[in-house]
Amino acid sequence: MNFTSVSGKNWIFKKFDSSDVKKYSENFSLSETVSKLISIRKKNISNINHFLNPTIKKLLPGEIISTREGKIIKKWKWYCNPQTKLSIKLNNKNNAIKLIHDGLALAVKRQMMADVPVGAFLSGGLDSSAIVAFAAKNSPDIKCFTIEPQGGSDQNVTEDLPYAVKVAKHLNVDLEIVPINAQNIADDIEDMIWQLDEPLADPAPLNVLYISKLAKARGIKVLLSGTGGDDLFTGYRRHLAHRYEKYWSWLPVSVRKGLEDISLDFDQSKTFGRRLSRLFNNAGANDNERLVNYFAWARRSDLFPLYSREMRESINNIKAEKPILDYLGTIEKGVSSMDSLLALEQQFFLSDHNLIYTDKMSMAAGIEVRVPFLDLELVELASKIPDRFKQKGTTGKWILKKAMEPYLPSDVIYRPKTGFGAPLRRWIKKDLREMVGDYLSIESIKERGLFDGVKVQELIANNDSGKRDHAYTIFSLLCVEIWCRKFIDLSVKIV
Repeated sequence: MNFTSVSGKNWIFKKFDSSDVKKYSENFSLSETVSKLISIRKKNISNINHFLNPTIKKLLPGEIISTREGKIIKKWKWYCNPQTKLSIKLNNKNNAIKLIHDGLALAVKRQMMADVPVGAFLSGGLDSSAIVAFAAKNSPDIKCFTIEPQGGSDQNVTEDLPYAVKVAKHLNVDLEIVPINAQNIADDIEDMIWQLDEPLADPAPLNVLYISKLAKARGIKVLLSGTGGDDLFTGYRRHLAHRYEKYWSWLPVSVRKGLEDISLDFDQSKTFGRRLSRLFNNAGANDNERLVNYFAWARRSDLFPLYSREMRESINNIKAEKPILDYLGTIEKGVSSMDSLLALEQQFFLSDHNLIYTDKMSMAAGIEVRVPFLDLELVELASKIPDRFKQKGTTGKWILKKAMEPYLPSDVIYRPKTGFGAPLRRWIKKDLREMVGDYLSIESIKERGLFDGVKVQELIANNDSGKRDHAYTIFSLLCVEIWCRKFIDLSVKIV
Protein backbone atom coordinates (compact mmCIF):
# COMPACT_ATOMS: atom_id res chain seq x y z
CA MET A 1 0.00 0.00 0.00
CA ASN A 2 1.23 3.50 -0.88
CA PHE A 3 0.29 6.59 1.10
CA THR A 4 1.15 10.27 1.26
CA SER A 5 0.45 13.33 3.39
CA VAL A 6 -1.28 16.46 2.16
CA SER A 7 -0.05 19.69 3.80
CA GLY A 8 1.43 17.54 6.56
CA LYS A 9 -2.02 16.74 7.97
CA ASN A 10 -4.25 14.48 5.91
CA TRP A 11 -3.20 11.12 4.47
CA ILE A 12 -4.30 9.45 1.27
CA PHE A 13 -4.07 5.71 0.70
CA LYS A 14 -4.34 4.63 -2.93
CA LYS A 15 -2.81 3.43 -6.18
CA PHE A 16 -0.79 6.39 -7.45
CA ASP A 17 -0.92 7.33 -11.11
CA SER A 18 1.16 9.70 -13.21
CA SER A 19 -0.73 12.82 -12.11
CA ASP A 20 -0.06 11.99 -8.46
CA VAL A 21 3.70 12.12 -9.00
CA LYS A 22 3.38 15.82 -9.70
CA LYS A 23 0.44 16.53 -7.37
CA TYR A 24 2.16 15.26 -4.23
CA SER A 25 5.66 16.59 -4.86
CA GLU A 26 6.51 20.25 -5.26
CA ASN A 27 10.12 19.58 -6.27
CA PHE A 28 9.90 16.48 -8.39
CA SER A 29 13.16 15.46 -10.07
CA LEU A 30 12.96 12.75 -12.72
CA SER A 31 16.65 11.88 -12.62
CA GLU A 32 16.67 11.53 -8.83
CA THR A 33 13.47 9.49 -8.80
CA VAL A 34 14.51 7.06 -11.50
CA SER A 35 18.05 6.72 -10.18
CA LYS A 36 16.55 5.58 -6.88
CA LEU A 37 14.30 3.12 -8.65
CA ILE A 38 17.14 1.74 -10.77
CA SER A 39 19.51 1.38 -7.82
CA ILE A 40 16.89 -0.34 -5.74
CA ARG A 41 15.45 -2.48 -8.52
CA LYS A 42 18.98 -3.55 -9.31
CA LYS A 43 18.42 -5.92 -6.41
CA ASN A 44 14.76 -6.60 -7.24
CA ILE A 45 13.96 -4.74 -4.04
CA SER A 46 12.11 -1.45 -3.75
CA ASN A 47 11.04 -1.80 -0.15
CA ILE A 48 12.06 1.69 0.89
CA ASN A 49 10.03 4.68 2.06
CA HIS A 50 11.17 6.88 -0.86
CA PHE A 51 9.13 5.10 -3.52
CA LEU A 52 8.38 7.76 -6.11
CA ASN A 53 9.58 10.70 -4.04
CA PRO A 54 10.06 11.53 -0.35
CA THR A 55 6.35 12.31 0.17
CA ILE A 56 4.99 9.01 -1.15
CA LYS A 57 5.67 6.09 1.17
CA LYS A 58 5.05 2.37 1.38
CA LEU A 59 3.58 0.43 4.26
CA LEU A 60 6.29 -2.09 5.10
CA PRO A 61 5.87 -5.81 5.93
CA GLY A 62 4.25 -6.42 9.32
CA GLU A 63 3.20 -2.78 9.77
CA ILE A 64 -0.26 -1.41 10.58
CA ILE A 65 -1.59 2.13 10.28
CA SER A 66 -4.76 3.21 12.04
CA THR A 67 -6.50 6.25 10.57
CA ARG A 68 -9.42 8.49 11.43
CA GLU A 69 -10.82 11.24 9.21
CA GLY A 70 -7.79 11.05 6.92
CA LYS A 71 -5.25 11.30 9.73
CA ILE A 72 -2.86 8.64 11.01
CA ILE A 73 -3.79 7.89 14.61
CA LYS A 74 -1.28 5.14 15.19
CA LYS A 75 1.40 3.24 13.31
CA TRP A 76 2.99 0.10 14.70
CA LYS A 77 4.63 -3.19 13.79
CA TRP A 78 2.43 -6.17 14.64
CA TYR A 79 4.70 -8.96 13.39
CA CYS A 80 8.40 -9.66 13.87
CA ASN A 81 10.00 -12.24 11.61
CA PRO A 82 11.11 -15.21 13.78
CA GLN A 83 13.98 -15.78 11.34
CA THR A 84 15.73 -12.79 12.91
CA LYS A 85 15.68 -14.28 16.42
CA LEU A 86 17.79 -16.94 18.09
CA SER A 87 15.77 -20.13 18.53
CA ILE A 88 16.18 -23.64 19.85
CA LYS A 89 16.77 -25.75 16.76
CA LEU A 90 15.05 -29.06 15.98
CA ASN A 91 18.11 -31.29 15.79
CA ASN A 92 16.28 -34.62 15.56
CA LYS A 93 16.18 -35.24 11.82
CA ASN A 94 13.16 -37.57 11.66
CA ASN A 95 11.12 -35.44 14.05
CA ALA A 96 11.92 -32.30 12.06
CA ILE A 97 10.85 -33.95 8.79
CA LYS A 98 7.54 -35.06 10.32
CA LEU A 99 6.85 -31.62 11.76
CA ILE A 100 7.44 -29.97 8.37
CA HIS A 101 5.20 -32.55 6.69
CA ASP A 102 2.38 -32.05 9.19
CA GLY A 103 2.82 -28.28 9.26
CA LEU A 104 2.57 -27.89 5.49
CA ALA A 105 -0.39 -30.28 5.26
CA LEU A 106 -2.25 -28.24 7.87
CA ALA A 107 -1.33 -24.95 6.21
CA VAL A 108 -2.73 -26.11 2.86
CA LYS A 109 -5.92 -27.35 4.54
CA ARG A 110 -6.39 -23.97 6.21
CA GLN A 111 -5.82 -22.04 2.99
CA MET A 112 -8.39 -24.17 1.13
CA MET A 113 -11.24 -23.05 3.38
CA ALA A 114 -13.49 -21.09 1.01
CA ASP A 115 -17.07 -20.88 -0.23
CA VAL A 116 -15.82 -20.50 -3.83
CA PRO A 117 -13.91 -22.88 -6.15
CA VAL A 118 -10.17 -23.17 -5.35
CA GLY A 119 -7.48 -24.03 -7.91
CA ALA A 120 -3.67 -24.02 -7.90
CA PHE A 121 -0.56 -22.96 -9.81
CA LEU A 122 1.49 -26.00 -10.82
CA SER A 123 4.88 -25.19 -12.34
CA GLY A 124 6.31 -28.69 -11.90
CA GLY A 125 8.78 -27.49 -9.27
CA LEU A 126 8.87 -28.90 -5.76
CA ASP A 127 7.03 -26.08 -4.01
CA SER A 128 3.92 -25.89 -6.19
CA SER A 129 3.89 -29.69 -6.51
CA ALA A 130 3.95 -30.07 -2.72
CA ILE A 131 1.03 -27.65 -2.36
CA VAL A 132 -1.00 -29.51 -5.00
CA ALA A 133 -0.16 -32.90 -3.43
CA PHE A 134 -1.73 -31.88 -0.12
CA ALA A 135 -4.52 -29.89 -1.80
CA ALA A 136 -5.56 -32.96 -3.82
CA LYS A 137 -6.06 -34.88 -0.59
CA ASN A 138 -8.61 -32.27 0.49
CA SER A 139 -10.13 -31.72 -2.95
CA PRO A 140 -9.34 -34.47 -5.51
CA ASP A 141 -11.00 -32.52 -8.34
CA ILE A 142 -8.82 -29.41 -7.90
CA LYS A 143 -7.97 -27.67 -11.18
CA CYS A 144 -4.33 -26.72 -11.78
CA PHE A 145 -2.69 -24.33 -14.23
CA THR A 146 0.77 -23.95 -15.74
CA ILE A 147 2.53 -22.13 -18.59
CA GLU A 148 4.34 -23.28 -21.72
CA PRO A 149 6.90 -20.86 -23.19
CA GLN A 150 6.71 -21.22 -26.97
CA GLY A 151 10.01 -22.12 -28.60
CA GLY A 152 11.56 -23.73 -25.53
CA SER A 153 13.65 -22.47 -22.64
CA ASP A 154 16.97 -20.65 -22.43
CA GLN A 155 20.20 -22.59 -22.91
CA ASN A 156 20.92 -25.09 -20.12
CA VAL A 157 17.59 -24.35 -18.43
CA THR A 158 15.38 -27.33 -17.66
CA GLU A 159 11.85 -26.97 -19.01
CA ASP A 160 9.09 -26.97 -16.41
CA LEU A 161 6.19 -28.27 -18.47
CA PRO A 162 7.12 -31.98 -18.63
CA TYR A 163 7.40 -32.03 -14.84
CA ALA A 164 4.09 -30.23 -14.37
CA VAL A 165 2.40 -32.78 -16.63
CA LYS A 166 4.05 -35.65 -14.75
CA VAL A 167 2.94 -34.33 -11.35
CA ALA A 168 -0.62 -33.81 -12.58
CA LYS A 169 -0.79 -37.40 -13.84
CA HIS A 170 0.83 -38.74 -10.68
CA LEU A 171 -1.69 -36.94 -8.46
CA ASN A 172 -4.57 -37.46 -10.90
CA VAL A 173 -5.49 -33.78 -11.08
CA ASP A 174 -6.65 -31.71 -14.03
CA LEU A 175 -3.98 -29.46 -15.59
CA GLU A 176 -4.58 -26.66 -18.08
CA ILE A 177 -1.66 -25.20 -20.01
CA VAL A 178 -1.33 -21.55 -20.97
CA PRO A 179 0.98 -20.99 -23.97
CA ILE A 180 3.03 -17.80 -23.88
CA ASN A 181 5.42 -16.24 -26.38
CA ALA A 182 7.45 -13.12 -26.92
CA GLN A 183 4.55 -11.45 -28.71
CA ASN A 184 2.41 -11.83 -25.58
CA ILE A 185 5.14 -10.09 -23.57
CA ALA A 186 5.51 -7.31 -26.15
CA ASP A 187 1.75 -6.74 -26.25
CA ASP A 188 1.21 -6.75 -22.49
CA ILE A 189 4.38 -5.42 -20.86
CA GLU A 190 3.10 -1.83 -20.76
CA ASP A 191 -0.06 -2.95 -18.96
CA MET A 192 2.10 -5.02 -16.59
CA ILE A 193 4.14 -1.97 -15.58
CA TRP A 194 0.94 0.04 -15.11
CA GLN A 195 -0.58 -2.61 -12.85
CA LEU A 196 2.61 -2.95 -10.80
CA ASP A 197 3.20 0.83 -10.37
CA GLU A 198 6.95 0.10 -10.58
CA PRO A 199 9.48 -0.88 -13.28
CA LEU A 200 9.73 -4.43 -11.95
CA ALA A 201 12.02 -6.11 -14.47
CA ASP A 202 10.69 -9.66 -14.53
CA PRO A 203 8.35 -11.24 -17.11
CA ALA A 204 6.95 -13.64 -14.49
CA PRO A 205 4.11 -11.25 -13.47
CA LEU A 206 2.57 -11.78 -16.89
CA ASN A 207 2.53 -15.53 -16.30
CA VAL A 208 0.48 -14.88 -13.18
CA LEU A 209 -1.87 -12.64 -15.16
CA TYR A 210 -2.40 -15.17 -17.97
CA ILE A 211 -3.05 -18.05 -15.58
CA SER A 212 -5.37 -15.91 -13.44
CA LYS A 213 -7.41 -14.91 -16.49
CA LEU A 214 -7.82 -18.54 -17.54
CA ALA A 215 -8.70 -19.60 -13.99
CA LYS A 216 -11.35 -16.86 -13.83
CA ALA A 217 -12.80 -18.08 -17.12
CA ARG A 218 -13.04 -21.58 -15.62
CA GLY A 219 -14.97 -20.32 -12.63
CA ILE A 220 -12.04 -20.44 -10.17
CA LYS A 221 -11.95 -17.59 -7.65
CA VAL A 222 -8.95 -18.60 -5.49
CA LEU A 223 -5.55 -20.02 -6.53
CA LEU A 224 -2.99 -21.65 -4.24
CA SER A 225 0.64 -20.69 -4.88
CA GLY A 226 3.92 -22.40 -4.00
CA THR A 227 5.61 -19.06 -3.39
CA GLY A 228 7.73 -18.97 -0.23
CA GLY A 229 9.29 -22.42 -0.16
CA ASP A 230 12.71 -21.17 -1.27
CA ASP A 231 12.52 -18.29 1.20
CA LEU A 232 11.82 -20.55 4.18
CA PHE A 233 13.94 -23.61 3.42
CA THR A 234 16.57 -22.38 0.87
CA GLY A 235 16.48 -23.36 -2.78
CA TYR A 236 17.78 -20.38 -4.74
CA ARG A 237 21.21 -20.67 -6.33
CA ARG A 238 22.48 -17.90 -4.08
CA HIS A 239 21.94 -20.18 -1.07
CA LEU A 240 24.28 -22.75 -2.58
CA ALA A 241 26.74 -19.99 -3.50
CA HIS A 242 26.65 -18.79 0.09
CA ARG A 243 27.45 -22.28 1.32
CA TYR A 244 30.54 -22.33 -0.90
CA GLU A 245 31.82 -19.22 0.87
CA LYS A 246 33.31 -21.39 3.61
CA TYR A 247 35.93 -22.56 1.10
CA TRP A 248 37.25 -19.06 0.34
CA SER A 249 35.81 -16.40 2.69
CA TRP A 250 38.71 -16.97 5.12
CA LEU A 251 41.19 -15.73 2.54
CA PRO A 252 42.80 -12.28 2.98
CA VAL A 253 40.80 -9.39 1.53
CA SER A 254 43.46 -8.73 -1.12
CA VAL A 255 43.18 -12.31 -2.40
CA ARG A 256 39.39 -12.18 -2.40
CA LYS A 257 39.46 -8.95 -4.37
CA GLY A 258 41.75 -10.69 -6.84
CA LEU A 259 39.16 -13.45 -7.27
CA GLU A 260 36.55 -10.76 -7.86
CA ASP A 261 38.67 -9.13 -10.57
CA ILE A 262 39.40 -12.46 -12.27
CA SER A 263 35.70 -13.34 -12.33
CA LEU A 264 35.07 -10.40 -14.68
CA ASP A 265 36.88 -12.27 -17.44
CA PHE A 266 34.81 -15.48 -17.26
CA ASP A 267 32.89 -16.40 -20.41
CA GLN A 268 29.44 -14.82 -19.91
CA SER A 269 27.96 -16.61 -22.91
CA LYS A 270 28.03 -19.91 -20.98
CA THR A 271 25.90 -20.76 -17.96
CA PHE A 272 28.92 -22.00 -16.00
CA GLY A 273 30.84 -18.79 -16.68
CA ARG A 274 27.91 -16.60 -15.59
CA ARG A 275 27.40 -18.50 -12.37
CA LEU A 276 31.10 -18.64 -11.51
CA SER A 277 31.34 -14.91 -12.13
CA ARG A 278 28.41 -14.27 -9.80
CA LEU A 279 29.95 -16.55 -7.17
CA PHE A 280 32.93 -14.21 -6.76
CA ASN A 281 31.07 -10.97 -7.44
CA ASN A 282 31.88 -8.69 -4.50
CA ALA A 283 34.11 -11.35 -2.95
CA GLY A 284 36.31 -8.67 -1.42
CA ALA A 285 33.47 -7.13 0.61
CA ASN A 286 32.66 -7.78 4.28
CA ASP A 287 30.20 -10.46 5.42
CA ASN A 288 27.04 -8.31 5.46
CA GLU A 289 27.83 -6.61 2.15
CA ARG A 290 28.28 -10.02 0.53
CA LEU A 291 24.90 -11.16 1.85
CA VAL A 292 23.23 -8.10 0.34
CA ASN A 293 25.10 -8.52 -2.93
CA TYR A 294 23.52 -11.93 -3.52
CA PHE A 295 20.37 -10.06 -4.56
CA ALA A 296 22.14 -8.04 -7.28
CA TRP A 297 21.58 -8.82 -10.95
CA ALA A 298 24.35 -6.53 -12.13
CA ARG A 299 27.59 -5.09 -10.84
CA ARG A 300 27.70 -1.40 -9.98
CA SER A 301 30.74 -1.16 -12.25
CA ASP A 302 28.56 -2.35 -15.14
CA LEU A 303 25.64 -0.06 -14.33
CA PHE A 304 27.38 3.21 -13.54
CA PRO A 305 28.79 3.83 -17.05
CA LEU A 306 25.25 3.50 -18.43
CA TYR A 307 24.09 6.63 -16.65
CA SER A 308 24.24 10.10 -18.15
CA ARG A 309 26.50 12.63 -16.44
CA GLU A 310 23.53 14.21 -14.68
CA MET A 311 22.34 10.80 -13.56
CA ARG A 312 25.74 9.87 -12.14
CA GLU A 313 25.82 13.09 -10.14
CA SER A 314 22.33 12.39 -8.81
CA ILE A 315 22.99 8.78 -7.86
CA ASN A 316 26.36 9.33 -6.16
CA ASN A 317 24.84 9.78 -2.71
CA ILE A 318 22.24 7.03 -3.06
CA LYS A 319 23.03 3.71 -1.44
CA ALA A 320 20.31 1.25 -2.39
CA GLU A 321 21.73 -1.31 0.03
CA LYS A 322 21.21 0.85 3.13
CA PRO A 323 17.71 -0.40 4.11
CA ILE A 324 18.91 -3.99 3.76
CA LEU A 325 22.11 -3.41 5.70
CA ASP A 326 20.09 -1.62 8.38
CA TYR A 327 17.77 -4.62 8.62
CA LEU A 328 20.74 -6.95 9.05
CA GLY A 329 21.66 -4.82 12.04
CA THR A 330 18.37 -5.75 13.73
CA ILE A 331 19.06 -9.50 13.56
CA GLU A 332 20.09 -10.97 16.90
CA LYS A 333 23.74 -11.87 17.39
CA GLY A 334 24.33 -15.57 17.03
CA VAL A 335 21.83 -16.06 14.19
CA SER A 336 23.64 -17.97 11.45
CA SER A 337 24.56 -16.23 8.20
CA MET A 338 22.26 -18.61 6.28
CA ASP A 339 19.34 -17.71 8.54
CA SER A 340 20.25 -14.04 8.07
CA LEU A 341 20.15 -14.53 4.30
CA LEU A 342 16.72 -16.19 4.60
CA ALA A 343 15.54 -13.29 6.76
CA LEU A 344 16.48 -10.94 3.90
CA GLU A 345 14.62 -13.18 1.45
CA GLN A 346 11.47 -12.96 3.55
CA GLN A 347 11.65 -9.27 4.42
CA PHE A 348 12.66 -7.94 1.00
CA PHE A 349 12.75 -10.28 -2.00
CA LEU A 350 9.63 -12.27 -1.06
CA SER A 351 7.48 -9.38 0.10
CA ASP A 352 8.58 -6.81 -2.44
CA HIS A 353 9.07 -8.95 -5.50
CA ASN A 354 7.30 -12.31 -5.65
CA LEU A 355 4.35 -11.45 -3.43
CA ILE A 356 3.76 -7.95 -4.78
CA TYR A 357 3.57 -9.00 -8.41
CA THR A 358 1.55 -12.11 -7.61
CA ASP A 359 -1.00 -10.08 -5.66
CA LYS A 360 -1.30 -7.20 -8.12
CA MET A 361 -1.43 -9.25 -11.30
CA SER A 362 -3.85 -11.87 -9.94
CA MET A 363 -6.18 -9.17 -8.58
CA ALA A 364 -6.06 -7.47 -11.99
CA ALA A 365 -7.90 -10.57 -13.22
CA GLY A 366 -10.16 -10.80 -10.16
CA ILE A 367 -8.39 -13.77 -8.57
CA GLU A 368 -7.28 -14.14 -4.94
CA VAL A 369 -3.97 -15.97 -4.49
CA ARG A 370 -3.23 -17.71 -1.20
CA VAL A 371 0.23 -18.79 -0.06
CA PRO A 372 0.27 -21.81 2.31
CA PHE A 373 4.04 -21.63 2.88
CA LEU A 374 3.47 -18.30 4.66
CA ASP A 375 1.16 -19.78 7.28
CA LEU A 376 2.44 -18.14 10.48
CA GLU A 377 2.87 -21.42 12.35
CA LEU A 378 4.80 -22.93 9.43
CA VAL A 379 7.03 -19.85 9.19
CA GLU A 380 7.75 -20.13 12.92
CA LEU A 381 8.51 -23.84 12.53
CA ALA A 382 10.83 -23.24 9.56
CA SER A 383 12.89 -20.77 11.60
CA LYS A 384 13.69 -23.62 14.03
CA ILE A 385 15.11 -25.92 11.34
CA PRO A 386 18.95 -26.08 11.44
CA ASP A 387 20.91 -24.91 8.40
CA ARG A 388 22.16 -28.45 7.75
CA PHE A 389 18.58 -29.67 7.21
CA LYS A 390 17.84 -26.85 4.77
CA GLN A 391 20.94 -26.57 2.57
CA LYS A 392 22.46 -30.03 2.95
CA GLY A 393 25.59 -30.12 0.84
CA THR A 394 24.55 -29.16 -2.67
CA THR A 395 20.91 -30.04 -2.00
CA GLY A 396 18.70 -27.09 -1.19
CA LYS A 397 15.36 -27.46 0.62
CA TRP A 398 16.55 -30.87 1.82
CA ILE A 399 14.04 -31.21 4.65
CA LEU A 400 11.07 -30.32 2.46
CA LYS A 401 12.25 -32.80 -0.16
CA LYS A 402 12.44 -35.56 2.44
CA ALA A 403 8.96 -34.66 3.70
CA MET A 404 7.52 -34.96 0.18
CA GLU A 405 9.16 -38.24 -0.82
CA PRO A 406 6.00 -40.28 -0.04
CA TYR A 407 3.90 -38.10 -2.35
CA LEU A 408 5.90 -37.08 -5.42
CA PRO A 409 8.16 -38.80 -7.98
CA SER A 410 11.84 -38.66 -7.08
CA ASP A 411 12.86 -36.95 -10.33
CA VAL A 412 10.40 -34.14 -9.58
CA ILE A 413 11.64 -33.69 -6.03
CA TYR A 414 15.32 -33.69 -6.95
CA ARG A 415 15.10 -31.96 -10.33
CA PRO A 416 17.31 -28.93 -11.16
CA LYS A 417 16.05 -25.59 -9.89
CA THR A 418 14.34 -23.31 -12.43
CA GLY A 419 12.12 -20.28 -12.11
CA PHE A 420 8.43 -20.03 -13.04
CA GLY A 421 9.42 -17.67 -15.82
CA ALA A 422 10.23 -17.34 -19.49
CA PRO A 423 13.25 -17.64 -21.81
CA LEU A 424 14.13 -13.97 -21.38
CA ARG A 425 17.72 -14.26 -22.63
CA ARG A 426 16.59 -15.68 -25.95
CA TRP A 427 13.72 -13.22 -26.27
CA ILE A 428 15.91 -10.17 -25.62
CA LYS A 429 18.33 -11.29 -28.34
CA LYS A 430 15.70 -12.28 -30.88
CA ASP A 431 11.94 -11.96 -30.41
CA LEU A 432 11.98 -8.72 -28.38
CA ARG A 433 14.99 -7.24 -30.14
CA GLU A 434 12.92 -4.86 -32.26
CA MET A 435 11.08 -3.59 -29.18
CA VAL A 436 14.39 -3.08 -27.39
CA GLY A 437 15.75 -1.16 -30.37
CA ASP A 438 12.70 1.10 -30.40
CA TYR A 439 12.44 1.94 -26.69
CA LEU A 440 16.19 2.07 -26.11
CA SER A 441 17.24 3.84 -29.30
CA ILE A 442 19.89 6.55 -29.00
CA GLU A 443 17.24 9.16 -29.79
CA SER A 444 14.87 7.92 -27.12
CA ILE A 445 17.64 7.66 -24.51
CA LYS A 446 18.97 11.13 -25.32
CA GLU A 447 15.51 12.65 -24.99
CA ARG A 448 15.00 10.94 -21.63
CA GLY A 449 18.34 12.21 -20.33
CA LEU A 450 18.90 9.41 -17.82
CA PHE A 451 21.37 7.19 -19.66
CA ASP A 452 24.31 7.38 -21.99
CA GLY A 453 22.99 6.31 -25.38
CA VAL A 454 26.35 5.11 -26.72
CA LYS A 455 27.03 2.99 -23.63
CA VAL A 456 23.56 1.44 -23.75
CA GLN A 457 24.07 0.54 -27.41
CA GLU A 458 27.41 -1.07 -26.51
CA LEU A 459 25.66 -3.05 -23.78
CA ILE A 460 23.04 -4.29 -26.22
CA ALA A 461 25.70 -5.16 -28.82
CA ASN A 462 27.73 -7.15 -26.28
CA ASN A 463 24.59 -9.04 -25.32
CA ASP A 464 23.70 -9.72 -28.96
CA SER A 465 27.16 -11.16 -29.64
CA GLY A 466 27.17 -13.28 -26.48
CA LYS A 467 30.28 -11.54 -25.19
CA ARG A 468 28.44 -10.66 -21.97
CA ASP A 469 25.07 -11.64 -20.52
CA HIS A 470 23.15 -8.38 -20.10
CA ALA A 471 19.63 -9.68 -20.76
CA TYR A 472 18.20 -8.73 -17.37
CA THR A 473 19.91 -5.34 -17.36
CA ILE A 474 18.48 -4.60 -20.81
CA PHE A 475 15.05 -5.72 -19.68
CA SER A 476 15.41 -3.45 -16.63
CA LEU A 477 16.24 -0.48 -18.86
CA LEU A 478 13.26 -1.34 -21.05
CA CYS A 479 10.93 -1.45 -18.05
CA VAL A 480 12.27 1.87 -16.71
CA GLU A 481 11.61 3.57 -20.06
CA ILE A 482 8.08 2.12 -20.17
CA TRP A 483 7.49 3.27 -16.59
CA CYS A 484 8.68 6.78 -17.47
CA ARG A 485 6.31 6.95 -20.40
CA LYS A 486 3.40 5.69 -18.31
CA PHE A 487 3.98 7.59 -15.08
CA ILE A 488 6.12 10.60 -16.00
CA ASP A 489 5.49 11.77 -19.54
CA LEU A 490 1.72 12.05 -19.24
CA SER A 491 1.63 14.94 -16.81
CA VAL A 492 4.96 15.80 -15.22
CA LYS A 493 7.26 18.54 -16.38
CA ILE A 494 10.84 17.33 -16.01
CA VAL A 495 13.07 19.49 -13.76
